[in-house]
Amino acid sequence: MIPLLILGLLKQSPGSHGYELLALMEERHYKYVVNFTKGSFYYNLQQLEEKQYIKRVSLSEKLDNSRETHNYVITETGDVAFEKLMQKYGSKTEYVNLSFYAALLFSEDYSVDEMKKLIKMQIEQSMQKVELLEQSIKDDREISEYFRKMLENSRSHHLVNINWFETLLAELS
Repeated sequence: MIPLLILGLLKQSPGSHGYELLALMEERHYKYVVNFTKGSFYYNLQQLEEKQYIKRVSLSEKLDNSRETHNYVITETGDVAFEKLMQKYGSKTEYVNLSFYAALLFSEDYSVDEMKKLIKMQIEQSMQKVELLEQSIKDDREISEYFRKMLENSRSHHLVNINWFETLLAELS
């Protein structure tokens, strides 16, 4: 899914360099869409260039006076790939899984007190995510309306999870 994000961002911001694209993904909290690291981002950027979906347009700019940056634009082949990726990911419906679900499978074989700690951690982490999402929804006026709706949906899911975690915690008490 990282290639879709990179191609989409280049359609929105042609001529961006890799660092700008990565910063946009982080600022817009795209981690709620897909897990990515700096390494996986640059790997995918390189792969897109090798497939000629994107091309460099400038090599002259320097970032922090330490390294060259490469500015990219999407190619015609990249536009076709973008369309295919939109169809691929836009037509999928997948289960939402939390790694916590795996731990919950064996909760009866685990210390009740330790399970309570895990649930409290889930509540705390979910509340932090809700706060971050609410801040993004409120403060970032440059995001698209659909992305805003996605963030609102994600916030709703986290709120439901918090209620569920609190119910689990109450059942263990």
